[in-house]
Amino acid sequence: MQINEQFGVLASNEAIEKAIKSLEDNGIKACSVESLSRAKDEVLKIIPEGSEVMTMTSVTLDSSGISKELNDSGKYKSIKVELGKLKEDTQKIEANRLGAAHQYSVGSAHAVTQDGKILVASATGSQLGPYSYGASNVILVVGSQKVVKDFDEGLKRIYEYSLPFEDERARKVYGMGSGVNKILVINKEFNPGRITVIIVKEKVGF
Repeated sequence: MQINEQFGVLASNEAIEKAIKSLEDNGIKACSVESLSRAKDEVLKIIPEGSEVMTMTSVTLDSSGISKELNDSGKYKSIKVELGKLKEDTQKIEANRLGAAHQYSVGSAHAVTQDGKILVASATGSQLGPYSYGASNVILVVGSQKVVKDFDEGLKRIYEYSLPFEDERARKVYGMGSGVNKILVINKEFNPGRITVIIVKEKVGF
């Protein structure tokens, strides 16, 4: 797959601030930080110890150490750890229920528009339910190269940049390619403040 490198360029401070204001206007908390380490600090500041947390598959979370802290430190109730204890062949429904609704859902997005929309693509859709409704709180950590002008540019970014990288990653990890099978578009949050977007002024994730 050919990669459109323009979608890997960090957004300007002006574009980031415009996106943050628009997200806030749409009922979504938003801020920017200078580094991944600061993003990790912000995430841990939001989530009280002992909380039930689900970390979604994310290069951004893995690169920042957020996944490791939330799943392995013992300070939080890790849904991912609990899912690992279930048998896929006999406890599929239980696993789906456990992964669909929890206190905190932490992940990333593939595009954030300057007019305050969030786009998330998925091969399976496993993270889309919690993001859209199931999780009581959602935290999305997003590299600033994912800030785009509008919805149309967000879609282009998914197909021309995110997908080729994710397809390559999936083939290495799972032995099979990925696909844009489902797309969640968050135009506005019905419960203001439920979703928090942390924009990192570094190139991280796809």
